[in-house]
Amino acid sequence: MRALVFTAPGTVELLDVPEPDPGPGEVLVQVRAAGICGSELHGARHPGFRQPPLIMGHEFAGITADGGAVVVNPILSCGRCDLCQRGLRHICREREIIGVHRAGGFAERVAVPASALRPLPPGLSWDTAALIEPAANAVHAWNRARGALGPGAEGARVGVIGCGAIGLLCVAVALSSGAARVEVSDLAPARRAAALRLGAAAGAGGLEGEHDVVIDAVGSAATRAASVQHQRPGGTAIWLGLADSEPGFDASALVRSEKRVLGSFAYDDEEFAQATAMIREWDLAWAAGCPLAEGAKVFTELMNGGLDPVKALLRP
Repeated sequence: MRALVFTAPGTVELLDVPEPDPGPGEVLVQVRAAGICGSELHGARHPGFRQPPLIMGHEFAGITADGGAVVVNPILSCGRCDLCQRGLRHICREREIIGVHRAGGFAERVAVPASALRPLPPGLSWDTAALIEPAANAVHAWNRARGALGPGAEGARVGVIGCGAIGLLCVAVALSSGAARVEVSDLAPARRAAALRLGAAAGAGGLEGEHDVVIDAVGSAATRAASVQHQRPGGTAIWLGLADSEPGFDASALVRSEKRVLGSFAYDDEEFAQATAMIREWDLAWAAGCPLAEGAKVFTELMNGGLDPVKALLRP
């Protein structure tokens, strides 16, 4: 079968690879759409979490051998530890991720544990289904903010830094969940325009003023500093971007103004289901499909700084 393979730092290639051989408890999924994540673009340039050779792809949906339409929750956990027993299997110390620790969805077919399959609602397009996984990240980020703010989350002033796919989905989730106003920042005018179509009230190259919640969907030292700077006293920053390991922020400001910074990684099972239920409500025109045969070209262009499309979806 054909697969897009991460073969060396900065290199992905469309190759003929052996058919996957499902093991005990695994199911073969015929992939219909798989999203390219920003973490994969960064990971291909700077191997660490992901190591070549690897078929990446953790955002995908497809059809099982019995004809079922499914989306894959790529987080695999031990199911036994204290965290898993508390419903926190997404931060299980032994977790693995499909497309990171084992072959993922940038292929015509992939073998996945049956426990990772989630049925798709009728009428959901394959491209939309492939966006459920990143949408679940946005749901989790908002739930982290809501937990910090309590009743103040309803009517909150929200700032979102970065209008890539995750940032745009954070805009959609916040507005669908009661935020009064969302402002965004991004260096690309087209991406800011996509946020405005989703309902953001304003967009610029940087945030202005104070916000109850600032969501950093970039994760550089500069954007983390901005997320602290533009919180109101007693506000909350949610960090889910992973562009850089440097914190970059003024720690004294956290003390003097009782500001908060919360990490946000992935999602729990309920949040994955919430994303599945919510996603058809949003304008997703910023995502664009392309044939798997063009995957190496599209991936490489995005990896090297390309901005269009905001979200590329590979269609085997």
